[in-house]
Amino acid sequence: MIGPRRDRHSVPLDQLGALALPVGDDGLVVGVDAEGRPAVLGINRPSPYDVTLIGGLWTAQVLALRAAATGARIAVETGRAQAWTTLAQAAGGGQPCITLHDVGRVPPQGASAGSPVVVVRDCGMRPPRGRVVSAPWQSVVTLLPYLSPVAPRLLEKSSLVGVQRVSPDEAARIGRIMGLRRSESEALSTLADGVTLWCTPNDRQFVMTQATDAETGLLGGARRMD
Repeated sequence: MIGPRRDRHSVPLDQLGALALPVGDDGLVVGVDAEGRPAVLGINRPSPYDVTLIGGLWTAQVLALRAAATGARIAVETGRAQAWTTLAQAAGGGQPCITLHDVGRVPPQGASAGSPVVVVRDCGMRPPRGRVVSAPWQSVVTLLPYLSPVAPRLLEKSSLVGVQRVSPDEAARIGRIMGLRRSESEALSTLADGVTLWCTPNDRQFVMTQATDAETGLLGGARRMD
């Protein structure tokens, strides 16, 4: 049987690029790149995944909110619970998707493919070794306000590193540790609030995190300092 007859859909070869979808991965949108395309972080993984962010609390909290929106449970290990309480109460529509724990007191989370977990370690300049470490479907995000003595160890073992505005001396040290180009390391001391250089062993990308209206109402505007 012959079906309905319709004109074929076609575009000139030089216009095929216009059909590309701005999707780089599945996961949470951490912001937009220099061309305004969404930058996506796949944080819920079947293998251990460690992230180190040298930056501000604001960015870490936006990441936590967006990770929770993907269906992950968020366990925050922190010595300043008061800075996270409002966020934990507001997230999840009344469901306890973000839980707060004292430093060193994060219990086993029981992560699985159906219930992934992100552990956010907000433990200051010298975070102790965590009782709960990265595992399948359990990623760990460690927040450092600045380049601390423990930072080189964390950067070297991390699958992903984010760096926000730091001093020129810190930028030079981070550049050496991460193997950045000179232009990239020099830019680290001039970044605007909300801009992060995300690094993997094979890729570098500057990303601007733009808060939604709901995120701004809850967390305020982007800021590097807390």
